[in-house]
Formats: sequence, C-alpha cells, structure tokens
Amino acid sequence: MENQDHSYKIDPSGAAQVPAAGAPKQDSGRMELYDWVQCIITALVAGILVFLFIGRVIGVIGPSMMMTLVQGDRIVTSNLFYEPEAGDIVVVQTDTFGSEPIVKRVIATEGQTVDIDFVAGIVYVDGAALDEPYTNSPTNLQEDFTGAVTVPEGCLFLMGDNRNSSTDSRDASIGMVDTRCVIGKVYFVLIPGRGPDGSRDWSRFGSVY
Repeated sequence: MENQDHSYKIDPSGAAQVPAAGAPKQDSGRMELYDWVQCIITALVAGILVFLFIGRVIGVIGPSMMMTLVQGDRIVTSNLFYEPEAGDIVVVQTDTFGSEPIVKRVIATEGQTVDIDFVAGIVYVDGAALDEPYTNSPTNLQEDFTGAVTVPEGCLFLMGDNRNSSTDSRDASIGMVDTRCVIGKVYFVLIPGRGPDGSRDWSRFGSVY
C-alpha cells in the first residue's frame, strides 16, 4: 500500500502553514473543539465579571413589595453609575436587618419632605399627593411616623409597595436610610417566584415597573 504524505506545505503568501492533501481530519476537529472550549471559558469569565462588577441577582423574601415583587422572585440589580431617584425600587442592607438585604421603593430623596394622611391612605412629597398605582393597598399603617419629615442629606425615605405589611422608613428602627446602604437598583425580574399552586407566572419575566 502506498504511504500517505502527512507533511505540511507552506502557504504561498507566507501567512500560515496548511496541511497537504491527505492530511488527517483529526486536526481540524481538534481545532474546532478548542474553539468551542475557548468560547465557553470566555463566556463564563464574562458572566462572572458582570456578576461581580455590574449586576447581582438577589432573591425577594417576604410580602412587603407585593404585588410588584413577590416571595421567591429572583431580581437583577446594579449599582453601576447609579444615583437613587424617587420611584426607583432598590435593594438596601441596613444594620437593623443584619445580613439580609431588603427591597423597598424610594419615596423621597434628600431635601424632600414626606407627609402621610393615614386616614385617606395618601402619601405627600413636598406637599403633592403621590400617584401610586403600584401599591397593594392605601397607606393606613402608621408605625412610628408622627408627622411631616424632611429627608436628611445623603439619605432616602423608603416604603414597601404592600403598605400595610411593610417595615420601612415609617418604623423608627429603620428611619431614613443612608444612600451608602444601597446595594443597587432593581431593573427586572429574572425568574418569577412560584405562586400558591407552585407555578411561575412567566409573563412577569423582564419587568418590574
């Protein structure tokens, strides 16, 4: 049987070596596998970097943000180039709650004045009633709130959307929250939590507000 020539020829351009006719196909298969492995490793590294420096995935615990967010939701947050604004949903970590982060809505920022009519269930910021279609119920739970308050510099007034089942800035143990306690803004629901029947409402995927 005639011996096959497994030698390599030089590309006339001088740019690279190419296999001579009859060279084994295993080499191209190995190169393709190497390319796939390289792509997978690159994607994994990129994902880790995004997770560490750009965004975090956090699980929602408790009913304080119903029905905007529900127990078990996995939400994507980021603190990159972020400055809190009224209406944002944020994740914060305070000494009151120890190592557990909490999710609340920003009602007012520094310099703004908050007042609440607990009979009518209406929240006022700088004298104007807030339009709050996201709340689960009117704001009737007073907690420790005793009157109009002005948010100090570098702080936020936070409340849960489930107003009568939320421990937030109305409670003296939390009060105004330092902006340095903000882990990040909530951008969207990545994985919806399970409902009472154990199913997930995937129509909520990708949206918070």
